[in-house]
Amino acid sequence: MPDATTTTTSTQTAAHSDAKLPPGMVMGPDGKPCKICTAARFWKTTKVPGTTTQSKPSSSSTKATAATMAALAYGTNETVTTPDVRPENCPPDVEKLGRATWTFLHTTAAYYPERPTPNQRANMLMLLRSLPILYPCSHCASHLDENMKTSPPDVSGRLGLSRWLCERHNEVNERLGKGKFDCGIKSLDERWKDGPSDGSCD
Repeated sequence: MPDATTTTTSTQTAAHSDAKLPPGMVMGPDGKPCKICTAARFWKTTKVPGTTTQSKPSSSSTKATAATMAALAYGTNETVTTPDVRPENCPPDVEKLGRATWTFLHTTAAYYPERPTPNQRANMLMLLRSLPILYPCSHCASHLDENMKTSPPDVSGRLGLSRWLCERHNEVNERLGKGKFDCGIKSLDERWKDGPSDGSCD
């Protein structure tokens, strides 16, 4: 049975969903466009109810942005890449937050013990289970929550956790029309712990 907050949020979301929004715009749990769930280039070029447009886009810019957001939101293979030219001190958008989160999780897994103690396993489970609750992008968080229900985290050791995260990352990439990572431990260690064998990162 939903509580009052859930009911209010659902009502707000349903009421706001009638508003004409650009393709790919993600609604937040409050029924308003979700800024942290949307790429910054989309916010800069699209007039959304309740927001101000920072610059007037060209027709081709708007189409490229709309296609990109549709691909992000609906997981199609059609992607358009536009470099992020915002100042470094701007708040993160969905892409910057996602890259930082995956980097943190993969690196944490790479340094997770081969034989973790019961306390280490419990702490790792707590970290992973907190993400769907605390992650700022509610749209992303709900996807992760559903994913974790069907594929529970493997915190048995470094190898299991690294592979589990890689598989979850690949599922997200597939939904976004991006390429998949090699989930073999050699590739994962090279990417997140040891660096390439040619010493280019040493």
